[in-house]
Amino acid sequence: MAGSANRLVGIVVVSHSSRLAEGVVELATQMASPDLALHAVGGTADGRLGTDATRIATTIRAADSGAGVVVVADLGSAIMATEAAIETLDPELASRVRISGGPIAEGAVVAAVQASIGDSLADVLRAAESAAQLDKGVTR
Repeated sequence: MAGSANRLVGIVVVSHSSRLAEGVVELATQMASPDLALHAVGGTADGRLGTDATRIATTIRAADSGAGVVVVADLGSAIMATEAAIETLDPELASRVRISGGPIAEGAVVAAVQASIGDSLADVLRAAESAAQLDKGVTR
């Protein structure tokens, strides 16, 4: 296990909708350690749908305890905004940020669980991405 309670991998949920990002964080928080830095960033600064690289960068900084940050995002342009945000970070922090290609809700939940138990940045990322393969028990 990679970290202690004060050095857990942080999770950032990026969505075009602030309500969606906040809802995913609300769900993931139910499964996470209270020590986990789990943050939502969605919409534009003026409340419209969209993404804002500056706000994403600020949120990544807030989520990092030194163990790294996994970003889970909703759509391709949220990924592009996150990539732009990472380019503005200092190189040391930027080297500890990973973007997950996994689903936003399931990915955030499983990432939060893994981060809460102190898993490494690579393991938390792998968990978020593997959420795409979760069996939801659909029978038809």
